[in-house]
Amino acid sequence: MSNEQQYLDLLDYVLEHGHEKSDRTGTGTISIFGYQMRFDLQKSFPLLTTKKVPFGLIKSELLWFLHGDTNIRYLLQHKNHIWDEWAFKKYIESDDYKGPDMTDFGRRHLLDPEFDQEYQVEKKRFDDLILNDDQFAEKFGNLGQVYGAQWRHWETRDGSFIDQIKNVIHQIKTTPDSRRMIVSAWNPEDVPSMALPPCHTLFQFYVNDGKLSCQLYQRSADLFLGVPFNIASYALLTHLIARETGLEVGDFVHTFGDAHIYLNHLAQVKEQLSRTPTAGPQLVIDSDKSIFDLDVKDITVQGYEPQAAIKAPVAV
Repeated sequence: MSNEQQYLDLLDYVLEHGHEKSDRTGTGTISIFGYQMRFDLQKSFPLLTTKKVPFGLIKSELLWFLHGDTNIRYLLQHKNHIWDEWAFKKYIESDDYKGPDMTDFGRRHLLDPEFDQEYQVEKKRFDDLILNDDQFAEKFGNLGQVYGAQWRHWETRDGSFIDQIKNVIHQIKTTPDSRRMIVSAWNPEDVPSMALPPCHTLFQFYVNDGKLSCQLYQRSADLFLGVPFNIASYALLTHLIARETGLEVGDFVHTFGDAHIYLNHLAQVKEQLSRTPTAGPQLVIDSDKSIFDLDVKDITVQGYEPQAAIKAPVAV
């Protein structure tokens, strides 16, 4: 079975066996609990071909995490807007916001063309302020103790910090048979202050026969919009950690808690399932720099020939 077919089979499975459930966003989902996919990273890089997945966004987000950054300014500098909605929500709910009513903006701007025009104007103004006003960016661009903070600066009871990524790289190099090569993003103390509590909560590495494998546990998975990013992001992370530790890549194992399709994504899912996947691309890392010094231009994919993108609303 091809890497991509596993993902398409998961969409099919949820459509056939899923339970309709309410959710935090008010959108509603079809959901299952517990599922696992395994991607052989020696075969190809698992970037979907049945719809275009923007690899530029994936690599800039992952490097943002690896830098320990939690402010969307870096993302905006790389034309990455995938975390904007949560920062913008914080701004429009604050006393500093003086613009038009943006209540329930996450769905209204997709349904009401007049509102959408207002929304885009306010959102553009917000992004410009994040990019050009240091004080504004510090106040409204920061998303709290999200992935980058937990991966690189986990705060301990005594006020010191743990760099989980550096620690796990050291473990892979020195004790490759360890069963403790784990990075956790789920910090119960910090969850209430995060813009979005971690969906991909914990990952573990495994070394065998000179190859590095990674397993991710994802507590909540938006199968149509989010999971294609998550697959590619953790496949890329596995490649980067393997490169840093002198190993080849093995498998990426993706384990889910609540795996769901939003009710307003059903038509898009069915359109994607009507398409036939083609050969996946190959990853190229053209640099000798450390994992912590890589730039987006150092990472590319070759032979990526996807079908057209399929747009869908984000549930915020």
